Amino acid sequence: MESAIITSNHISLALYISRNPSLSTKNAAALLAGISCIKWQKPCLRKLSHVRLNQQWKGTRRKPTLVQAVAIPVAPPSELPPTNNTDHLKQLAESYGFQQIGEPLPDDVTMRDIITSLPKKVFEINDMKAWGTVLISVTSYALGIFMIAKAPWYLLPLAWAWTGTAITGFFVIGHDCAHKSFSKNKLLEDIVGTLAFMPLIYPYEPWRFKHDQHHAKTNMLREDTAWLPIMKEDIEESPALRKALILGYGPLRTWMSVAHWLRFHFDLKKFRKSEVKRATISIAAVSAFMVIAWPLIIYKTGIVGWIKFWLMPWLGYHFWMSTFTIVHHTAPHIPFKDSKEWNAAQAQLNGTVHCDYPRWIEVLCHDINVHIPHHISPKIPSYNLRAAHQSLNENWGKYLNKAVWNWRLMKTIMTTCHIYNKEENYVSFEKAVPEESQPISFLKRVMPDYA
Repeated sequence: MESAIITSNHISLALYISRNPSLSTKNAAALLAGISCIKWQKPCLRKLSHVRLNQQWKGTRRKPTLVQAVAIPVAPPSELPPTNNTDHLKQLAESYGFQQIGEPLPDDVTMRDIITSLPKKVFEINDMKAWGTVLISVTSYALGIFMIAKAPWYLLPLAWAWTGTAITGFFVIGHDCAHKSFSKNKLLEDIVGTLAFMPLIYPYEPWRFKHDQHHAKTNMLREDTAWLPIMKEDIEESPALRKALILGYGPLRTWMSVAHWLRFHFDLKKFRKSEVKRATISIAAVSAFMVIAWPLIIYKTGIVGWIKFWLMPWLGYHFWMSTFTIVHHTAPHIPFKDSKEWNAAQAQLNGTVHCDYPRWIEVLCHDINVHIPHHISPKIPSYNLRAAHQSLNENWGKYLNKAVWNWRLMKTIMTTCHIYNKEENYVSFEKAVPEESQPISFLKRVMPDYA
């Protein structure tokens, strides 16, 4: 069977070459290397250095003649050499700002296969470690408030950066509570989660309901509740919306979680009848914080004090909230798929990114960016994510997407990953609406281009 498949591929290639006598031997070799990558890694064929395709963007899918000529029965990924397309993936990784772009995960691998490969100890809840994360966050936040109070004006940005990162740790604690990985006492988890989210003005239960959907349908087109790409019809709806989306998915993208926070978490109509009661309690809790804490801050320090002690750290938190979420699931090679084509194992293992940040950020944010194991099983507590990642790296390492946070990575996302296109995953605003894409052109000029 394998020999028949190989023979059929070579026959098709020979036919194609015979009809194109001007095709060089070098290009023919490139075509042969591209046979197996057409189906499994979309950018692979398009970016082969010796074969160029016309990629004028259109709203409807079209099949290049080249693909029709060679894309006939190809061996499943599990039968391909383990080093297949390695050089090309390395080139993509360097271009995008990644350390590694994972090889496509075979279709026959299931979530069960991946989960059962993890050691059982990574699922164990340790109360001492869980409360240790609370101690770290409370202490670092208190230190941040002290720094804001004592720092001269020119050091305030550093104090805000520290404090904003510290309260991001509060979010991660509530995040563990929502996934039932903080404590074996579920009532305690709901209380701790609600309290952790209150200073962030984040309603705990509404966020939990939406976040569960993100895990169940990661990178599923339309159904995911995190960073969905823009649809073609969105930019055609109105000029005002188009301009807002260009700004939001461009220069303002690192604070777009503010819009997500407002849109999804306070409107009770967005929740099922069974969820409304719990959502109402959470909204009441954050409302109480605003009604009590904000006037006290203003009474003691004035409006300027409210900006210094609450608003600026809160914006720092949203910088990380936006940035973490973007990096975890957004890259030119990571597809969004229709529910009929979606594969859970590929979305969670292949469609999630592990990104290393400076150590102080990792400590204050409780390793939330060790993110691939969290998507394999949200039941893994934050303090066990590194051990789980090590196991995944040993068993599934060649399929993992890895990066160290850098400006090249952010530039790739902010200037490229815009409008959904089935063939290319993303089409940039510069390509789709060049006459209105000045904010994107500006980012390309000013953002650092190094990894």
